[in-house]
Amino acid sequence: MPQTGGAETRQADKPEGSSASVPSAEPGLFRTGQRSSAVSRQELPAHGNSKTVETSPEAEKASATEEKPKAKPQKPGFILRHFPDTDWGMVRITFVFACFLVLFLGLWCRAWYLQMIEGPKLAEYARRQHITTELVTGRRGMILDRDGQVLARSVEALSVYANPKEIVDPLSVANSLGPIIGVAPQKLYDQLKGTRRHFLWLKRKVDDYTAAAVRKAALPGIGLSKEYERVYPFKHMCGQLLGFVGYDDKGLEGLELALNERLGSEPKRQIVQRDAMGRRFYLRKEGEEDPHGEDVRLTIDVQMQFFAEEAIARAVREQKARWGGALVVHVPTGEILAWAQYPFFNPNVYRESRASLYRNRLALDALEPGSTFKPLVLAAAMQERQVSRGTLINCENGRWQTKYTVLRDTSRREIIPVHKVLRYSSNIGMAKIGLMMTNQTFYNYLHELGFGERSNVPLASGRGILRKPREWTEVDHMSISFGQGISVTGLQMAQAYLTLLNNGVRKDLVLVQDQERRGTKKQIFSEAVSREVRSMMREVVEAKDGTGRRAAIDGISVGGKTGTAQKADTRSGAYGTRRTASFVGFMPVEKPEYLIVIFIDEPQGAQYGGLIAAPVFKDIAERSLAYAGILGSPGKNEQESVAGGEKSVRVRGFRAAGLESPFAPEVAKKPVSELADISRKPLNAKEAMRLPGHLARASSTVPDVTGKTLRNAVELFARAGIVPELKGEGMRVVRQSPAPGSPWPDKDGETRTPYILWLSER
Repeated sequence: MPQTGGAETRQADKPEGSSASVPSAEPGLFRTGQRSSAVSRQELPAHGNSKTVETSPEAEKASATEEKPKAKPQKPGFILRHFPDTDWGMVRITFVFACFLVLFLGLWCRAWYLQMIEGPKLAEYARRQHITTELVTGRRGMILDRDGQVLARSVEALSVYANPKEIVDPLSVANSLGPIIGVAPQKLYDQLKGTRRHFLWLKRKVDDYTAAAVRKAALPGIGLSKEYERVYPFKHMCGQLLGFVGYDDKGLEGLELALNERLGSEPKRQIVQRDAMGRRFYLRKEGEEDPHGEDVRLTIDVQMQFFAEEAIARAVREQKARWGGALVVHVPTGEILAWAQYPFFNPNVYRESRASLYRNRLALDALEPGSTFKPLVLAAAMQERQVSRGTLINCENGRWQTKYTVLRDTSRREIIPVHKVLRYSSNIGMAKIGLMMTNQTFYNYLHELGFGERSNVPLASGRGILRKPREWTEVDHMSISFGQGISVTGLQMAQAYLTLLNNGVRKDLVLVQDQERRGTKKQIFSEAVSREVRSMMREVVEAKDGTGRRAAIDGISVGGKTGTAQKADTRSGAYGTRRTASFVGFMPVEKPEYLIVIFIDEPQGAQYGGLIAAPVFKDIAERSLAYAGILGSPGKNEQESVAGGEKSVRVRGFRAAGLESPFAPEVAKKPVSELADISRKPLNAKEAMRLPGHLARASSTVPDVTGKTLRNAVELFARAGIVPELKGEGMRVVRQSPAPGSPWPDKDGETRTPYILWLSER
């Protein structure tokens, strides 16, 4: 079969009854509805048979064209109609740039708003989160004696606290922390579990070992806070006078309370920075110091305080008295050098003491003065020119029946001069002298002497009991004349006698060196009256029949007055059997240097002031005079022969009391002769340390004070006239310079060696 256009057409066999027509194709001719003449193979189903027709590409293309209808032309869109020549690629770039520009402007505006408008407010929020302030009290000021010895100081201490909100397992914390701080775990668990607070004290002011154990345990929510603890290096010395402070470093008693504003640190706001965990760390500005209170220097002399405390303690113990007290005053200046009271009180352990123990009785307790009041009454009568030294007084042979009462004396005297009325301490004679003045005149003198009013000393003190003169009866007037019916404090007695010894001019007592003093000085007694009364008081001590002869000191002129006052029985409303023994003395009489006031309340043995209070005065006076370098001529019984009587050596020292010393009993029990021998021997350092204070002598070389208390070390150096320089903080000496065994400096003073003691808390 001939080929058409190079294509071969094959026809399959057709079934019967069917016909098929294959349109003929002419080259180059296109008809509507016909396929392209291109060669294609088609299978046409017909009764299960198929026929394959081969067509040319042109025919197939023509056929496809005939089958598809022509598409209608589309109208261009809005954008194409209005912006036919726009570069849409550039439009898209510009749009993206504009978006970023708007976003940048928005962020800039927001930043400006936060910085300029909301900035201060947000900065305050941030400051509160990272910086806080806390109230800091700081270190409390020190209390020093007149020579700079530290009587009270504050040292850093750590307290254990908890933040219950940070504690996840209170039971585990309680079981771990309880044994460390000494608190029952159950109690600790109840504290941690039963509170909603963010801060809770667990134990205040723990020791260093406990603090180290708490820090090592590293328990969650448990921390240590720095506080200050008050320490009294000399323990019970001046205990009632100094008082104590509480947990919050506030004064509660004594000078700590009276001078709290000066000693305490003024509260100060301190900036504290916190990290992201809320933990605090402290920032300090350049040149800024921790707040601290003002140091206070007293007029107390530690060495004289030791003398007074030892003497009064010995007397109270021997007589089994309720309490005893002693005041030592420097007359020219009015400064209080010693303020002793027994039983002792240790401020370091004030929580273990009763209120009656730390009560400052010399300033607060009002006692009837007894016969120690008579010299003041006599001075008032002499100032009013009612009596003189030689005025005769009828003492009624020891018994005087008045209209309202009966007065008795301990000795029977008839008509005696005024100076013997004082020497024999006649109540009848003093009652008659007192009645020579009117109630108002008598009251005015007592008030001007300081009775019935508080002392100028910056310390809580009592007023005593001095009733108004309009309330006095004749019996009251007579009773007050010999020291009954009026109540005074030990401080008031010292103030009144200071006026008498200061030639009758009122002078305030001084306890703090920068204490404010009254500008005006009132002349209460004339100088002649004051001198005359002092000479009468000298007879009380130095006359053979005087009541105060046990206070006499060989080689030193001493004046004084004994007192034995009855104490009222609160149950019966009358005077009972209890007594208060007292003695007021001074020396030298010509120009008084020291005034000493002694009170012994309710002694169980001998109750007379001349028997138990006068020897206490003598003990304190002798040792104080020796300490001050004022030594009297020794008595006859102080002369001892040496080398078979060829030489006589004066023993420089004092006769040891036969009582048991509360500070050195093993030495005080030795016989007087043995103690005198000790005082003459050259001592080495160890022997000198064992001597009691009244036989204190310096060793031949520098003693070894390492490991000893500050008080003991200072006393040992003071025996050689050396005041060591103290470095560090604490109550124990850990190092010294020069080394033990070194020679003391030359007596001529040319060699000046610095003596330094280094202190530590342990």
